[in-house]
Amino acid sequence: QVRLVESGGGLMQAGGSLRLSCVSSGRTFSRDALGWFRQAPGKEREFVAAISRSGEMIYSDSVKGRFTISRDNGKNTVYLQMNSLKPEDTAVYYCAATYSPSGSYVYATTHAYDYWGQGTQVTVSS
Repeated sequence: QVRLVESGGGLMQAGGSLRLSCVSSGRTFSRDALGWFRQAPGKEREFVAAISRSGEMIYSDSVKGRFTISRDNGKNTVYLQMNSLKPEDTAVYYCAATYSPSGSYVYATTHAYDYWGQGTQVTVSS
C-alpha cells in the first residue's frame, strides 16, 4: 500500500520559517519524481516545487528564492524548507509522487502525479 504522510505544518508569523516533511512508503522512492503543491480556501491546487530523481529542482515564481525542496532517498523523505513566509503562503500543503522513467524528469502539474498525501496546514499570520 502506497502512503505519503506530510508533517511539519503549523502557525507561523510572517517572516518566519517552517520545514515540511513527507515520508513515502510502499514505493521505490528513489525512482520517483516528487512535488509539493498547495491549496488555499476557495482556490485551485497550485504547484509549489518539484524535484527529479537526480535532484533537479523547479519552483513556482511565487516561492522562488524563499522555498527549497530536497530529498533524502535513504529516509524515503522529501522536504520543503519554507523561509520568509508570507500570509499568502497560507494553504494546505500536499506532497505528491510519481514514477519517473528518467533521472532528470521533473513535473509541475497535478495530473502528472499518481500518489498524494493527506496534506498539512500552514497558516501564516501578518
